[in-house]
Amino acid sequence: MASKKDNSSSAIQALYDLCTETFTPSAASPPSPPALHKLSSLLDDIGPADVGLSDTSKEDDRGHGPFGIFSFNRVDRWAQPLTYVDIHEGRNFTMCIFCFPTSSVIPLHDHPGMTVLSKVLYGSLHVKAYDWVEPARIRKIQGTEHSTVRLAKLVVDKVLTAPCSPSILYPRSGGNLHCFTAITPCAVLDILAPPYDEAAGRRCSYYSDYSSSSFSTEDDRSGIGNEEEYAWLAEIDTPDDLYMRPGTYTGPPVEK
Repeated sequence: MASKKDNSSSAIQALYDLCTETFTPSAASPPSPPALHKLSSLLDDIGPADVGLSDTSKEDDRGHGPFGIFSFNRVDRWAQPLTYVDIHEGRNFTMCIFCFPTSSVIPLHDHPGMTVLSKVLYGSLHVKAYDWVEPARIRKIQGTEHSTVRLAKLVVDKVLTAPCSPSILYPRSGGNLHCFTAITPCAVLDILAPPYDEAAGRRCSYYSDYSSSSFSTEDDRSGIGNEEEYAWLAEIDTPDDLYMRPGTYTGPPVEK
C-alpha cells in the first residue's frame, strides 16, 4: 500500500489535485485561460508509466496488453472492443483512460457544456472535430431517416502521435464534437469537466456527418466560404457496435 507521501509525489496525484482546485462548483465555466494552461502543462508531463501503462511497443494486442486483462489469440484480438479505465469520477470532473485497438473508433459525439483536456499517451490517433455554426443553421430533410441536420464547421482533422501536446476543447469551441480513430494501438488520458450528467442536461449525443453540398442551398454556399470546411450533422442513436469494456487502473493510487 502506497504511503500518503508516495501518493502526493506521483504525477497523477499532482494532476488530480490541480483538477480539484481548478474545477469547483464556484469556478468559471470554463476556467480561465491561465488556469487551463497550468493544467495542460501538468498533463503534458504525464506519460504511460505514470498511469500504469507498461510496454507499449509489444505486438498489437487490440488495446488490452498494457492492463493484462486477458490473453487472446490473433483472430480474437481483431474483434476486441475499446477499454475504458476509470481513475476518478466525481461531480466536478472525471479523469479516465481510453485504450484503443488498431482501427477502433469512438464515433462523432458531443460534450455539451463541458471542457475536455485530452493527452495521447502512446500510439497514433486520428481526430476529426467540429464546432456548431452560430447562429444555428438547421435544415429539415424530407425522405431520409434524419428529420433535421445542423451545419457545423470542421476545426480539427489530423493525426496525433505521442509524444504530443494535450488538446483542449471548450463548451462552444475547439472541436466540441469529435471523432477518434486509432491508427495504431493507442491510449488517451481524458479530463472531462463537468462530467456527463443527463439530469443536468449533459447527455452524450452521437452524429453522422455529411458534406456541406449534401443539403446546402445557394444561400448557404454564398455564406460559408470553403465548402470543404463545413458539414451537416444529423443526430443518431448510440451506435450498436460501440462497446467499451471496463479495465482496471494499475497506476499509482490517487488520494481523494
